[in-house]
Amino acid sequence: MGLFDRFRRVVKSNINDMISKAENPEKMLNQLIVDMNQQLIESKKSVASAIADEKKLERQVNENRNHAAEWERKAMMALKAGKEDLAREALARKQEYDSYAAQLEEQWTAQHESVEKLKESLRGLQQKIDEAQRKKNLLIARSKRADAQKKIQQTVSGMSNTSAFEVFDRMASRVDQLEAEVAAAGEIADMSSRGDSLEDKFKELEGSGSAGTDRMLEDLKKRMALEDNSGQSDSGAQADEASDGNASSVENDPLEELKKKMNDEVEG
Repeated sequence: MGLFDRFRRVVKSNINDMISKAENPEKMLNQLIVDMNQQLIESKKSVASAIADEKKLERQVNENRNHAAEWERKAMMALKAGKEDLAREALARKQEYDSYAAQLEEQWTAQHESVEKLKESLRGLQQKIDEAQRKKNLLIARSKRADAQKKIQQTVSGMSNTSAFEVFDRMASRVDQLEAEVAAAGEIADMSSRGDSLEDKFKELEGSGSAGTDRMLEDLKKRMALEDNSGQSDSGAQADEASDGNASSVENDPLEELKKKMNDEVEG
C-alpha cells in the first residue's frame, strides 16, 4: 500500500503546484492526466515486480515440495531394500525440504494477498484515471464557461465605471467647441463679404451719379408733359360742355325754332 500512498502524494503535490501557479485549467488537467498515467505506469511496474516475486515464491514452494516428495520416495525405496538407516537419512532430508517449503509457503501466501490487494488498487486507480479522462472535457468546458462569465462581468463592471462615459462627454464637448468655431468662422466670413458688397454698391452709386441726374431730368419732363396733356383735356371737355349747352338752349327757344323753319322753307 505504500506504493499507492506515494502515488497519491505525488499526484496531490502536482495538483497543488499547478493550482498555486494559477495555470490554465485545460493545460493543468491535461498535464495532470499525463502525470497520472505516468504514475500508473510506474505502479504497474511495481505491481508486476510484486507478482514476479509471488511467482518466484510459488515456484520455490513447489520445488521444495517436489524435493520432499522425492526424498520420501527414496526413503520408501530404502525401506523396501531393508536399509532403515538410509531410509532415516532420506526422511531427514524430506523434513528439511518440507520445513523450507512451509516457510516459503507462508511468504508466498503473504505475497499473494499483497499482490491481490495491489491488483485491486491498480484496477481502482485505472478506473479513477479513466473517469478523470472522461471528466476532463467537462471540466474544461465548465472552466471556459466560467472564464467567459468572468470576462463578461469584468466588461459590465467596466461599463458601470463613469470614466468611460466621461470620455464620451469630453468628446461631445470637444465636438461642440469645433462646431462653434466653424460657425464663428463662417459668420466672420459673411460679415466680410457683406462689407465688401456694401462698398461695391456705394462705388456703383458714386460712379453713376450723372446718369442718375439724367434719369431724374427725364422723369421730370415726363411728369410735366403728362400734366400739360391733362390740362388740355380738361379745357376741351369744358368747351364741349358749353357747345352742348348752347345747342340745348337753341332747341328749347321757340323763336329760334321758327327762324330755323323759315330758313328751311326758303331753301326748299
